[in-house]
Amino acid sequence: MLRHLPLGALRAFEAVTRTGSFRAAAEDLSLTPSAVSHAIRGLEQDLGTMLFEREGRTVRLTPEGETLMRHVERGFGELQLGVGSVAARGPQLLKLHAAPSFAAQWLMPRLRRLLQECPGLELRIAAGTDYTHFIADEFDADIVYGALPPDFYGAASRQAVIVLPLGTETVTPLCAPDLAPRITSARDLLSQTLIESETKKVRWPAWFAANGMAAPAPKGPRFDRSFLSLSAAADGLGVALESTLLAERELASGRLVRPLQGVCEDVVYTGHWLVFPRSRRYARAMVLFVEWLKRELSLDIDLGELDAGSTDFAAAPVMRAPATGD
Repeated sequence: MLRHLPLGALRAFEAVTRTGSFRAAAEDLSLTPSAVSHAIRGLEQDLGTMLFEREGRTVRLTPEGETLMRHVERGFGELQLGVGSVAARGPQLLKLHAAPSFAAQWLMPRLRRLLQECPGLELRIAAGTDYTHFIADEFDADIVYGALPPDFYGAASRQAVIVLPLGTETVTPLCAPDLAPRITSARDLLSQTLIESETKKVRWPAWFAANGMAAPAPKGPRFDRSFLSLSAAADGLGVALESTLLAERELASGRLVRPLQGVCEDVVYTGHWLVFPRSRRYARAMVLFVEWLKRELSLDIDLGELDAGSTDFAAAPVMRAPATGD
């Protein structure tokens, strides 16, 4: 095995495989063709194998060259991503991962206000249902649906992250305005189409139980994302059982209403959590974002009080296991 990685020669090798000739590679690298040829021959000598079959001015990869090419392309690609990530990171860049419905229904409608109130903050947002482990530098923070289980990061690394509840949410029946007059009691729901949010922690059986009733057998449309259930309800397909936090925009515009508000018991729970590495709690972008969340959600959070023992993974009263949707 080579003691030192010949990056210059590998760079020449990558350019030749990409451009198809030594001359084109030389132009791409601002070198002479002889310099590229010398680099390739030196690499072949170091490896003890031929990488190219030369036929006049054309070159063709040998089987060994094909093997090396796949690894070199992957390696240089990873290096470019890494360098780009570090070079692009300014003091106020925040790479945020978020549950899809929270991102679409709550965060995006506030994005303009967030950027106006936090001058200089640059956001990169990705939505998905998989929790990030913060193994690499891909994300700075994650807004997750469902509390992280106690052993998610392993016993040795629990203190490496901070987990903050993003307030409580009210889960209640929601429907289009023209359907509301037909729903004046919990029993009226038995004759309605009930939209199922399959991946939510609070579903119809829990709501009916809170109101002293057994839930009917599912018979309505079923969705795996809250934003789909909310859209279906707003379009008059039935009654959705969803969080008023995620439905704020539809409730404010009148596309959805709460037909049983003040009449029936609703379910209140902690649905979303902010998770981020403890090492980033004082990063400027993180501080800006957490302070903004505090204002938007009326949270009582003091980053200065989050010492090494303050994160309680068992403090989630409703959710203990990762959810698969939101």
